[in-house]
Formats: sequence, structure tokens, C-alpha cells
Amino acid sequence: MELRRLARYDALVLTTLLWFMAKFVRYLFPPLFDPFQVAFGVSNTATGLAFSALMTVYALMQFPSGVVADRRGPVRVIAAGAVVAALGSLALVVPLPLPDLPVPVGPVSAVPGEFLGVVAGMLLIGVGTGAHKTVAVRLLATVHEQRTGRALGVLDTVAAFGGVAAPLAVTYALPDWRGLFLASGLAVAALTVLFVRRTPRHLEGRGAADTGDEGSSGVDGSLLGYLGLLRAPRVALFVGVTVAFAFGYNGVVAFLPSYLAADAGAGLGRAVGNTIYSALFVVALVQLGTGELTDRVGRLPMLFATVVAAVAGAALLLSVRGVAAVGAAVVLFGIGAHGFRPVRSAYLMSLLPDDAAGGGLGVVRTVLMTAGAIAPGVTGFLIDTRGYDAAFAALGGSLVVALVLLGLIALLSREG
Repeated sequence: MELRRLARYDALVLTTLLWFMAKFVRYLFPPLFDPFQVAFGVSNTATGLAFSALMTVYALMQFPSGVVADRRGPVRVIAAGAVVAALGSLALVVPLPLPDLPVPVGPVSAVPGEFLGVVAGMLLIGVGTGAHKTVAVRLLATVHEQRTGRALGVLDTVAAFGGVAAPLAVTYALPDWRGLFLASGLAVAALTVLFVRRTPRHLEGRGAADTGDEGSSGVDGSLLGYLGLLRAPRVALFVGVTVAFAFGYNGVVAFLPSYLAADAGAGLGRAVGNTIYSALFVVALVQLGTGELTDRVGRLPMLFATVVAAVAGAALLLSVRGVAAVGAAVVLFGIGAHGFRPVRSAYLMSLLPDDAAGGGLGVVRTVLMTAGAIAPGVTGFLIDTRGYDAAFAALGGSLVVALVLLGLIALLSREG
């Protein structure tokens, strides 16, 4: 009887584990920036641009993956994405025989072909993992119609621990980074087989996809139609909030391990720095609390609370020294950054018409994640040219912009 009851949750468990692995593989890269620079002779700009490329293709997959899922079903899309991500991980195990890429300007004459092979694997991982989240939300909302909030809370909270495990794995578990990607690729392949075998039965007799009929919002189902939703002042301003916040957060996350370890940054060393970096993701548990508080005290107050916490954490990170103080700053930043996510989604869904919320969410996620994807490349360039303090100050400034835009939204809400 107990096994039968647990079987009701196998779609949730397998979808969540695949999302955990997607986060794990993505967040293996920031702690590997320094080893990549030593092994391949590349700069912060090069590693930052490589991670920006991964996050860009990840962001661009959000809207089309949702469209394909409507037509072909969510299980096929998630499984196909997992296969592509697994192939990307396995491509990093054996160096690809690519030629060096000449660089016409700059301190280096060429980018090593071996590093380009790593970038190719990263792009495959970006494409594969980009097909998961938007489709997974639709899938779990269908399978767990009466407990959607709880299911999505489990999905995001458990997956966030992929960011906890990744830097610890780089530091302690498997110092051979190619071995990490071999293990990851095999794990994703095994989970995909189980996912394809166990999940489809939960969708039998259920409306897993929208009808595609035009609703009261007047959105015609095209990309331009969904973009038209962004013309409303509060929607446009809130997209600005999410873009500014995503830029600041992604820039910090990409180079925080390097900042914590470098003498020019916090100077804590690689092992201690990676351990503190893991704490940034441990506090993702706060999402369960901020989501609950949003229902009780309101969306705008919680948006202000989480963004203020992120700004304060970023400011402290630049002004304190020592393991305890820096660790506290990272934790405060993480509480604000992770706590912002469920509140952001709840507020955005309240702004969008019900019959166009899915596509509208996909468009906004693409916009904000594309902005976030640019951040590592810009941050790496600023570190190379201006230093860590200037780069992280710029990222903190982006978070302040998000706070200012929230103030404008609050003024419009009062007038409305």
C-alpha cells in the first residue's frame, strides 16, 4: 500500500531529480573558471563569455520548448532536453579536436581549440537544460492539479541544492573535472529512461496541453502577440525589475567563487570560497517561507523585502572581510535572491491575463534570462579591466535599479 501511494509521486520525483541535475551541471562551471584559465590559458572574459553563451541558449529555449510541448507533449520535450544535456556532459569527457580560434585583438593571439570544445559541450548543456523548467511547470500543474503550489515548491527547492552540491563536488568529491561530467551524463541518462517509463501514465485522460483557442486577452498565440502584453505600464516596469535583478544575480553567481578565493577579492582561498559559495544555494529553502508570506502580507511588500536583502548582502560583500563576515554577507544575499523568485512569479502571474499567462510567462522568462545570460561576460570583462570591486559594485548597482523600479510600481499601484 505504501509503495502504491509513493508511486503517485514518481513523476514529481523524477522531474525534480532531472531539474536538480540540470542545476548541478550548470553550476559546476563557475567553480571551474580558475582551473579552466590555468589549463587552457584563457582569461576571465573568455570564461565569462562561455558561461554567458550557455545561459543565452538556455534562455532562448524557454518559449519554443513551451510551444513544442503544447504540440508534442511535455514528456517528450523534457526527455529530449535531458538527452541533449547528457550528450553535452559526455562531450566534455573527451577533448574535441577543434582548431584554435585566432583573436585579432587583445593580449592573446588565439583561443585554444580544446577550450572551444569545452564551450561546445556547454552550449549543448544550455540547450538541453533550457527545455526543462517551463515545460516541467506545465507538467506538474497537470499531474498535481490540486497540489500545484506544493509540487512547484518541491521542484524549485530541491533543484536549488544542485547549486550546493556542484562546488562541493568540484572541491572535495571528484577533483578530476572531466570525471564529474562523465558521472553527470550517466546519471541524467538513467533518470531520463525512468522518467519516460513512469511519467506518461499520469497524463492519461488529462488535458496536458492548452486548447490553443484565443481567450479574452486577445492574444493570437504568436510571439508578437505575447510581447504585446508587455506594453502595460506595470508589466513593463516589472519586466525591468526582473531584468535588472537577473543581471545582478547572474553576474554575482558566475564569479562569486573566484571573488571569494582571489587575493584581490575576499582572499579566502579556493576550498573555503567554494564552501561558502555552496551556502548561497543552501538558503534556497527560504523560498518555501517567502511564498507563504506572499499570500499573507502581500506581493509588493515581499518584493521589497527580498530585493532589499539582496542589495544589503551585495553591499556587505564588498565592505567586510573574514570568513564569518563574508559568509554572512553571502547568506543574506542568497536569502534575498532566492526568496525573490516565488514572489516574482506570483506577482507576474497576477499582472497577466489568465488565458495568456503561460505564454506570457515564457516570454518574460526568455527576456529576463537573456539579460542574466549577458551578465557573466560583462562581469568577466569588468574584472579583467577594472578589478573585482568595480565589477561587483556594478552588479550591486543593477540590484539598486530593480529596487527603484519597484518604487515606481508601488506609486502606480497607489494611483490605480
